[in-house]
Amino acid sequence: MHRALLERRIRDVHSRLVRAREDLAVLDEQLAVVRESADEARVRSLVAETPLAAHEHSEAARHADAMSKARDALASTVLDLEHRQDELLSNVVIPQS
Repeated sequence: MHRALLERRIRDVHSRLVRAREDLAVLDEQLAVVRESADEARVRSLVAETPLAAHEHSEAARHADAMSKARDALASTVLDLEHRQDELLSNVVIPQS
C-alpha cells in the first residue's frame, strides 16, 4: 500500500475513532440518567400500584433498554475502529537509521 494512502486511511480511522469515543462518553452519561429515571419510575410504580405508574415504568424501561442497545452498538463500533487502526498501523514501515 502506498505510504500516502496508508497515512490518509490512518488519519481517517483515527478521526472516526476519536468521534466515536466522544459519542460513547456522552451516551454513557445519558444512559446513566435514563437508567436512574427508569429506576425511580419502577419504585413509583411499586408504591403507587396504579396503571399509570406501571405504564410510566414500562416506557422508561423500554427507553433505557433501547439506549443500552445503542450504547452497545457504538461500543462495538469503537472496538472495530480500534482493530482497523491497529491493522493499518501494523502496515507502517519505520525506516532504519
